[in-house]
Amino acid sequence: MTAPLVSASPFSGSYRPGDVEFLLKPIAVEWVDLATKERLIQTGQRHYSELLSPESLPSPRYLELFEQALAFNLGRMAQGVLDLAAIITNRCEGPIVLVSLARAGTPIGVALRHVLNEHFQRPAVHYSVSIIRDRGIDRNALRYLLDRYEPDRFVFIDGWTGKGVIARELRQALADFACETGIQLNDRLYTLTDLAGVGVAPSDEDYLIPSSILNTTISGLISRSILNDQIGLDDFHGCVYYTEFAHADRSVWFIEQLLEEARALIRGGYRPNAQPIDPRRAQERTRSLLATIEGRFGIQDLNRIKPGIGEATRVLLRRLPERVIVRDPSDPAVAHLLALANEKDVPCQVNPELPYRAVSLIRGVADA
Repeated sequence: MTAPLVSASPFSGSYRPGDVEFLLKPIAVEWVDLATKERLIQTGQRHYSELLSPESLPSPRYLELFEQALAFNLGRMAQGVLDLAAIITNRCEGPIVLVSLARAGTPIGVALRHVLNEHFQRPAVHYSVSIIRDRGIDRNALRYLLDRYEPDRFVFIDGWTGKGVIARELRQALADFACETGIQLNDRLYTLTDLAGVGVAPSDEDYLIPSSILNTTISGLISRSILNDQIGLDDFHGCVYYTEFAHADRSVWFIEQLLEEARALIRGGYRPNAQPIDPRRAQERTRSLLATIEGRFGIQDLNRIKPGIGEATRVLLRRLPERVIVRDPSDPAVAHLLALANEKDVPCQVNPELPYRAVSLIRGVADA
């Protein structure tokens, strides 16, 4: 089975025109099952960006849990978007070019564009581009943007950080780009919550960001980005555009819910906080957690450790998990994780001393 091939021009996915332009090339792919994908990645035969497993629509039970998560956490997320907009406004002068990292950053970028315009009277445009661990950012996308905007207007956006890998990848990629082109771009990554202490964020708490627990149907019907032999030298990085899921898409609906919640907060007198969190606590917490997990489970490859609710969820949705560790199984924020683990027969364990609400471990090839 292959995914449909559609136009390779910049496009908005299932979002409204103006909310975002994806600088991605929709392509057809040959699906790879999870076990094969994991084996090829961990043995070094293929890079993860070359392979894609098919996504499926969430089960009715999982959608019910998503609705509950939305009810519990939408206000917190709206506050985070308002605070992040205040931080950006305080740090950036003039019109803003939001450059979200596809795809976890895309809903955040869409919401930020509206909030900046509506509540801070700051004009902003929004593009979503690919960045891939060990492969860097899509340079053709950067060149496309630099043909249209001044480099000091760029603000890079993601949803959250886990171990900080993508923030460091962004920093290195932009340093390399500057060495080759002489063009300096601000390499700070702005997120709603920065668990690793590597970016700029209003929070470092492991709270449930509702958009983190669905896949394509809350991200404009776009897959994660792909970089395989179908991508030419002059192409944007690739993606699959899941038009067949349009009937179940919640992308625009979710943004509307989030923006209305932000309006309610402002009407209620909420004053956005323009002061980012001090990253030092998160940095020490992350170092300690990784050392503990590495020692306890004998994990040599830190890429197999995924801390925080957002990263833990993505393991269960698109990787081959070994186990899920939660701090408190009665916490509503992890209900969807426990449901997914049950559906996929993944072992769960409880660690009340865990500094995050959840951590997922990817199964090693030798254990598969």
